[in-house]
Formats: sequence, structure tokens, C-alpha cells
Amino acid sequence: GFAIVALGEAIWSFSQAPSLSHAKVLVPAIIAGILLVGVSGPMVTNAADPASIRLGLEIATGCSVFLGASYVARLVSPFSPSAKEIAFLGLLVSIAGFFSFSQNLFVDGFVSLPTVNLPTVN
Repeated sequence: GFAIVALGEAIWSFSQAPSLSHAKVLVPAIIAGILLVGVSGPMVTNAADPASIRLGLEIATGCSVFLGASYVARLVSPFSPSAKEIAFLGLLVSIAGFFSFSQNLFVDGFVSLPTVNLPTVN
């Protein structure tokens, strides 16, 4: 789902002002789409191997950070051929993807935070 949204946003942005110089908006979405669908997706759906699930979720979390950074770069650039509002919506989706994937890492027990033993008060 996340890959489809990212590719859809990139295609829509490119279609608003198609040019060779504006084709760079397609690159992060294509890379993330390949990683999410071709690499991370099969790993996450492999219920037999917890290590594979963990790596798939880590890859998906990294893709959401990568896409978020590309959206931030588009937002801070002084000139953009397409509307910056769609890049902002892409950033929001990337943030949601990051929290979703990272939450699954914590909930499923793949990542745990260190605990601090506090003294008891009597």
C-alpha cells in the first residue's frame, strides 16, 4: 500500500509539469517501490521465519525515512514545478508509514528498549 501511494504521488507530481528535469521526483518513489514490493513485502509476509519478518520491517522503516527525506527536500527547494501541497501529504504518509512499521517492530518483540531498575520506596 505504501509503495502504491508513493508511486501515485510521484506520477501525479510529474504529470503536473512533465519535463526531463522534473523526472527526478520519480526516482525515490521507484526505488522505494522496488524495495517495498520486491524485498520487504515477501519478507514481512513470511510467517515461518521471524528473522525475515524483522528484516522486512526494518527495510520498510528505512524506506519510509528515505521517502520522508525526499519529500522534505522537495518542500525546502526554492522552486518546484508541481504543487508543494502534494509533497507535504507525501511527507505525512511517510511519517505514518514510519510509525506503523516501527510500531510493529516493538509490538512483535523484535526490538525492545532497555529497562532501568528503579529502587523501591518503602
